[in-house]
Amino acid sequence: MTFNDIFKSSFLESVTEFSAIDTFIGLAFALAMGLFIFLVYKKTFSGVMYSSGFAMALVGLALVTTLVIMAVTSNVVLSLGMVGALSIVRFRAAIKEPMEIVYLFWAIAAGIVIGAGMIPLAVIGSVVIGGILLVFSNRKMHENPYILILNCQDGQVESAAMAMTKDAVARFAVKSKTVNASGIELTAEISMKDGETAFVNALSALEGVSSATLVSYNGDYMS
Repeated sequence: MTFNDIFKSSFLESVTEFSAIDTFIGLAFALAMGLFIFLVYKKTFSGVMYSSGFAMALVGLALVTTLVIMAVTSNVVLSLGMVGALSIVRFRAAIKEPMEIVYLFWAIAAGIVIGAGMIPLAVIGSVVIGGILLVFSNRKMHENPYILILNCQDGQVESAAMAMTKDAVARFAVKSKTVNASGIELTAEISMKDGETAFVNALSALEGVSSATLVSYNGDYMS
């Protein structure tokens, strides 16, 4: 091997090793799968604030993963270099909801399968996964919990407010109680009967109750 052979480039030769038609077909299916994942995420989202940037990132992630896998499968040497290059990349995006991890892996898996040429597997798998997520997201598995915050003047008012609340709700569990010079602050987790919230108005009108606040939560950000 001579000195010139070491620095000999085969870039132009490797350019002709891929098919432009196959590339466009793969990216088109990746775009379709990414948009499908985007629509399922938008339909099943149940968090506090919807992020359109994260939803669009799912589409881009499917396209980029497909492109990377196409390059890796076409050249063994390139695949080894790609592994080394990607090993130094660090992603520090905050995951707000546990389900976001599912959608991220779904977009990556769809891109990998399409890039590997197994387009029917990607389509059938995405349809099955999307159908399961839609069914379980639209099915109400349990009653949504609520947090009730009461500010009472003294213990007697607190007992009366708790008795009124227990009669109006399906479930009542005290979470915290704070006593100070200004009165008593009581926090309780409740499950309402048929979504009726009129009892909060009655609690607020009760003599000795300075405020009554009802907050809906899903259990992920409160303990």
